[in-house]
Amino acid sequence: MRSTHQLIEDRARLLGPNVATFYDDPVHFVKGDGVWLWDAEGTKYLDCYNNVPHVGHCNARVVDAICRQASTLNTHTRYLHDAILDYLEQLTATMDASLNTAILTCTGSEANDIALRMAEGVTGKRGIISTDATYHGNTALVSQLSQSNRPTVGFGLEQYFRFVKAPDSYRHPDPDGSHFALAVNEQIQALETSGVGFAALLICPYFLNEGFPDHPNNWLQPAADAVRRAGGLLICDEVQSGFGRIGSHFWAHQKMGVVPDIMTLGKPMANGHPVGCVVSNHDIIKIFRSGYRYFNTFGGNPVSCAAAIAVLEEINDKQLMHQAQHVGDYARQRLTDLKSKHHCVGDIRGSGLIFGAEMVLDRKTKAPASEFTDRVINAMRHRGIILSKLGRHKNTLKIRPPMPFSTNNAQLLFDTLDDVLATTPLAP
Repeated sequence: MRSTHQLIEDRARLLGPNVATFYDDPVHFVKGDGVWLWDAEGTKYLDCYNNVPHVGHCNARVVDAICRQASTLNTHTRYLHDAILDYLEQLTATMDASLNTAILTCTGSEANDIALRMAEGVTGKRGIISTDATYHGNTALVSQLSQSNRPTVGFGLEQYFRFVKAPDSYRHPDPDGSHFALAVNEQIQALETSGVGFAALLICPYFLNEGFPDHPNNWLQPAADAVRRAGGLLICDEVQSGFGRIGSHFWAHQKMGVVPDIMTLGKPMANGHPVGCVVSNHDIIKIFRSGYRYFNTFGGNPVSCAAAIAVLEEINDKQLMHQAQHVGDYARQRLTDLKSKHHCVGDIRGSGLIFGAEMVLDRKTKAPASEFTDRVINAMRHRGIILSKLGRHKNTLKIRPPMPFSTNNAQLLFDTLDDVLATTPLAP
C-alpha cells in the first residue's frame, strides 16, 4: 500500500495537476461501514459529510442487491429487462402525478445536460437562468452554470446563461421569495430582449451549494409563477436535497411549494453505484426523445437499478426520513446552543440531515470568517469528524451525513465542534 506522500505524488503524475483533495493533510480512507470511515492507519472517523452513501457506507441490502444482479445479468436498455421499470414505478410514486416518465443516466451532470436540452426542445429557446453561487455538473453545457467552479473556456455558450444573486437569508432576508422572483423575472426579460429567449430556471430547491439559506415552506412559489408566466420550465436539481434528506418531505421542492417541470437526480440514488435520472412528464420526454437521438450505454442497467431499488427499500423499511427529521431537530437545538456560546457562529440553519452554521468574524458586520472555517474543518478532521464548507464565502459548515446518522452520532459531532470552536483562534 502506498504511503500518503506517495499517493499524492502518484496522483499528480497519473491524474494530472490540480486534482483536488480535502484537508490540508489529505486523508486516505480504506474502509466504510454505516456512518463510519477508517483510514489506512486504522483511525476511525465519523462521516458527517458524504451523501453519496445515502443509506450508509457498504449498506448490506445494497451490496447484496448489486452482487446478486451482477452474478445474473448486466446489459444495456436496448434489451428488455424488468428492473428499470420496477425502479421507475417506485421512484415516481414518491412524486407529483405529473412527474411520471424518466430517463436514467450515470451522473447528475448528464441528467442536468439532458434537462437543458429538454427545455430547448419544449420552448424552442436556449436561455437558462441559475444562481451565481451554485454547481450543477461538469459537461460542456452544464459547467457554464457552475459559478462556484467556473471553467476558463466556454465553447461560445456564455450568451445563453444569465444569473441571479443566490438567496441569503442571513444578510439579505427575503421572507416570501418575492425579491428572488423579481430578480428571476429581470433576467427573463434580459434573455428575451437579447433575442436568445428564455427556456428554463435551473435551481437546487434547497440551495445547498449556496449555503442552504433558511426559507419557510412554499418560498419558491413566486419564482415558479414568474417562470410559468414567461412560458419557461422550472428544473429542480435534487441531487443533494432529495430522498428524504430534509426530513419534512421526501423532496425539497415539496417543502418549497412547487412542482418542477423537470427534476434531476444523481449521487445518492444507488448509494455510490453511478446512477443519475431525469424525471418529467410524458409529453416533455416525448419531445426530447423525438428531437434528440439519446442513448446511454450504462444508464438504467440491471445492476444499477437493483442498487437503486435497494436504496428506496432501505429508506422505507428503516424509516430514515422520519429519523432525519428527529436528528435534524436535535441538531438545530445543539447549533442554537453553540451560537449562544461562540460569537464566531453568526447564523444557524438546516432541515433534517442538512444542517450547519455560518462562521463570521463579527456578528455586527457579518464579515465572513472563511479562513477560520477552514481551520475548524481541518481541526475536526484531526479529531475524527469529517465535514466540509460551502456558500458564496465558503464560511458555512456543510454537515450532510449518511441517513442512518443518529442523535448519538450528532452528540459526538457537536461535543467535538464545541471544543474545536473554543480552542481554534479566530485570527491565525
